[in-house]
Amino acid sequence: MNVGSSEIEHTVDPVKSVNRRNFLRNAGLATMAGTVVLAACSDDDAPDSTGSTVDLGSGDVGILNYAYALEQLEAAFYIQVVATPFSGMTDAEKTLFTEIRDHEIIHRDFFKAALSTNAIPALEVNFSAIDFSSRASVLGTAKVFEDTGVLAYNGAGKLIKEPAYLLIAGKIVSVEARHAAAIRDMLMPNSAFFAGDDIIDNNGLDGAKKPADILAAVAPFIKTKVSGANLPTA
Repeated sequence: MNVGSSEIEHTVDPVKSVNRRNFLRNAGLATMAGTVVLAACSDDDAPDSTGSTVDLGSGDVGILNYAYALEQLEAAFYIQVVATPFSGMTDAEKTLFTEIRDHEIIHRDFFKAALSTNAIPALEVNFSAIDFSSRASVLGTAKVFEDTGVLAYNGAGKLIKEPAYLLIAGKIVSVEARHAAAIRDMLMPNSAFFAGDDIIDNNGLDGAKKPADILAAVAPFIKTKVSGANLPTA
């Protein structure tokens, strides 16, 4: 599968006069402040991985592992994008992808450290459907991952019981939304696509999806079988 469309072939300098790169960097680093708070997770909700299936667990720990799984996927994707630049990648584009990669690594490592012994293991990804030599494929996949990340955090927020965890999730989703806007602007520069009608509702709000739907959507990109059967639903 080659993710993308003819619209993706635009060439644009993604680093604009507003210094988006530094803005993204600062937003990404801000999430590290809550690590000590999250480290207080209870072992009562710890995941139970058996055989080839990784169970995310239940309660707040399950939701945090859910976020950790998604951050593992995004970090792995951007690590590959930067390591094997697509044909014609400009210096400005590589700079932006590098910044986003660094944010996703921060988020991934943040959840791993915060969850401590409650963290799920490293997941094996499956990027066989992505053509990393193609700008269209890379940007199309990046758009899917970033849009999905925003939907995932928004959908999981109501399931978090501990206010401190909800605060951290809110900080991270704001960064994911900035990533999504940056990628969308690369796809269709100088347009309203950065906050298109496909992601913003009539009330001017981002959408939300429940974990079961998100896990099904990202399953083709993860070799490891992940179960969210014990995650809270309300």
